[in-house]
Amino acid sequence: MNRIITIIACLGLVACTAKTTTVTVDRMTHDPNATNTETILHVWSWNFPTIAENMKQIADAGFTMIQTSPVNACFSPEGGNIKILDEKEGNWYHYYQPTDWTIGNNIVGTEAEMKVMLDSADKYGIRVLVDVLPNHTAFDIDLVTDEFYEAVGGREKMFHTHGLEGINDYNDRTQCTHQGVGGLPDVNTENPLFQKYYMQFVNKLIEMGVRGFRYDTAKHIGVHSDPLDTDAGVTENDFWDVATGRKEVLGVSLAIPYDSLFVYGEVLQDRNVPEEEYAGYFGQTASSYGHVLREVLAKRSAKDIDVLSWYHRAAPEYLTTWVESHDTYCNANESAGLTDAQIRTGWVFLTARQNGTPLFYSRPMNSTRENYFGDNLLGERGNDEFFHPEVVAVNKFRQQMEGQTENVQISADGEVIVVNRGDKGTAIINFALEENSVELATNLPDGDYTDIVYGQTFNVVNGTLKGVAMPERTYIIVR
Repeated sequence: MNRIITIIACLGLVACTAKTTTVTVDRMTHDPNATNTETILHVWSWNFPTIAENMKQIADAGFTMIQTSPVNACFSPEGGNIKILDEKEGNWYHYYQPTDWTIGNNIVGTEAEMKVMLDSADKYGIRVLVDVLPNHTAFDIDLVTDEFYEAVGGREKMFHTHGLEGINDYNDRTQCTHQGVGGLPDVNTENPLFQKYYMQFVNKLIEMGVRGFRYDTAKHIGVHSDPLDTDAGVTENDFWDVATGRKEVLGVSLAIPYDSLFVYGEVLQDRNVPEEEYAGYFGQTASSYGHVLREVLAKRSAKDIDVLSWYHRAAPEYLTTWVESHDTYCNANESAGLTDAQIRTGWVFLTARQNGTPLFYSRPMNSTRENYFGDNLLGERGNDEFFHPEVVAVNKFRQQMEGQTENVQISADGEVIVVNRGDKGTAIINFALEENSVELATNLPDGDYTDIVYGQTFNVVNGTLKGVAMPERTYIIVR
């Protein structure tokens, strides 16, 4: 399926009358020679000053992008938004409850602090992505600002006809796109007044230096094949056309060419999800692949598990991948029981591969497998894992391997994987809790090689890589 986007040749905050250019992007057909080089650090719950203070270390760790938590005005109970998870002092999901599309909240900081952070990112060559969530408002709709209601034409125009009802069947596309995910009130994203107000927010972020977006609950905003909320006067599911710059709304359009932004949608995989249509607008999350990878980590072996398929209909070069996300860590704690070492082995395998854009979730400082939220403070930096030597090594390896296709070799017991990238480099991953011998095929020329992290020696004889891998350890070889 081809994606046709209209790019407005205008750098202002509102649409101009300049000529448009058509760009075609096919996100369904895989190019076997395509290689992805970027990586995202999800600075989850870090505030703007904390991000700015750590920008050099982020760059030195080899990350090319960061993803912030939502920056919009949000539910802010008195005495709350201090703790990541606490009945009285706050919860991390409060900033997923918008009360207005303005910049700044008491978790991540002010607009001025954000500008300082963005300037720091620019200095170190880091692209900033913002997590945005136009699909819903705060649970308590009385907390939504009067200005927001007025901008969209009044309270009766804010929500879909059944938007205050929760979804019962997530595989029913009418419910999925017209009712509340997790009970959150579902916004009428097809309302032109809402679209205009939201796009002014997006364009302000772009003006400040933001260069990408992660769309929360993207699969709950309809595409053209989805049912229309005709009772609300909707005649076209065109939110994504507006958000991606294909069309303007009431004189406002995306401020810069869409193809200069990195945009992906949280389209969690399930039945009846029109992945092909979403691929026409943006990259998508490879949620099924993440589940499979975590199964490998839990078993400490890839035996009888297909780790090469991406489990997605879209081409893998347009997928955002992860070992875990903030949702898998926080919501049902699906991934929270995995140790930091297990996450590292998964990250090295995922990031050494040819495709996908991997996202590294920054776990809370001093978190343990008994205390998932550690110091439990919103705004503070995450733990040290994002600059662990193995993470740094594979992040840089990924950039060095541009243009090098992958060849993945797996031991008979599934405990060791070798990711060969052309004849230029190799990543070695031992998932097991025991030392393992490595004897797998490689494209590296015969000779002796020294891993750049631990100084471990491996040798290649007649196209076979041999050596010893210590428990839950990874190694990077670059010619």
